[in-house]
Amino acid sequence: MNIKRKTLKMPVRYLMNLVLVGLLFVGLSYVTGNMLSTYQNKVLLTVGINIILAVSLNVATGYLGQLPLGHAGFMAVGAYACALFTKSSNLPKGVAFAIGLVLAWVIAGLFGVLIGIPALRLTGDYLAILTLGFGEIIRITLNNIDDVLGFKLFYGSKGLKNIPKYSNFTNVFLCVVITCFLIHAMMKSRHGRAVLAIRDNEIAAESCGIQTTYYKVMAFAFSAAFAGLAGGLYACYIGVLNPSTFGFMKSIEILVMVVLGGMGSMLGSILSATVLTILPEATRSFESYRMVVYSLVLVLMMIFRPGGLLGSYDFSLSRIVEKAMNGELFRKHTKKEAADHE
Repeated sequence: MNIKRKTLKMPVRYLMNLVLVGLLFVGLSYVTGNMLSTYQNKVLLTVGINIILAVSLNVATGYLGQLPLGHAGFMAVGAYACALFTKSSNLPKGVAFAIGLVLAWVIAGLFGVLIGIPALRLTGDYLAILTLGFGEIIRITLNNIDDVLGFKLFYGSKGLKNIPKYSNFTNVFLCVVITCFLIHAMMKSRHGRAVLAIRDNEIAAESCGIQTTYYKVMAFAFSAAFAGLAGGLYACYIGVLNPSTFGFMKSIEILVMVVLGGMGSMLGSILSATVLTILPEATRSFESYRMVVYSLVLVLMMIFRPGGLLGSYDFSLSRIVEKAMNGELFRKHTKKEAADHE
């Protein structure tokens, strides 16, 4: 006899997640305000920005199954868009910053579409090389375009200075939550399922009527847009922008976070971005051996956990609660029970 499983309704699931996010915000706010130094708070802000970068790249790399190497270029586009707007705006601080972040998101997304249309005709190493080239074109353009225009706008290698420092723990945390929610919602929708189908078998997906080019460009633009959002936060956190910051090694750094956490795992990207941001800072006192320790950790991970920290697993609070409601939390399913539940 089949017993109907107890499930949570969608409003209850959203309410549970909202409560969890609220508790996390309150806890972290207390820690940042009472237990961490100014330097440690800055590291925490960097963690938040890197989480957005890793989660956004995971859309193109983990969910879509492509290998772009120009993610830092989209971050640069968003950073300069937000910085130029906030510097020249006479609007109130909060309004100017919010509009600057939206502009960074939109402009980086448009660059994602422009680059994605020609780039995503290729796959594998060819796509990686092409996106790497586009990322370098963006960096070199920012470095030299003032000489072409004949007036100072980006200030090239001298750096764009005096950017208002609007980024703080609250707005970075809010942007992390919004990023994770929108990407999660997109991947749970029919559009996200189409993206996953393309990753698993592009030919089969196209034969089923899925417009592969449209969905590949959509996922790529979505990924680029949130990289631009992270760039806007970074610009208003650091206060100075230099094109050399957004070079090839920055793209590799973000890619390592995704691979280490697990391709296709949002929670894995969050954990790896946190670990790989804090680890270099925690070992800063060992100046001579810092990068050796950092590299050794990565090598050991690739040997013993080649699928990343979490593989393709994603945390779901509602799934855990449903298992507890049905008495399945500490019990393994038999094959017959698994088939019945499906």
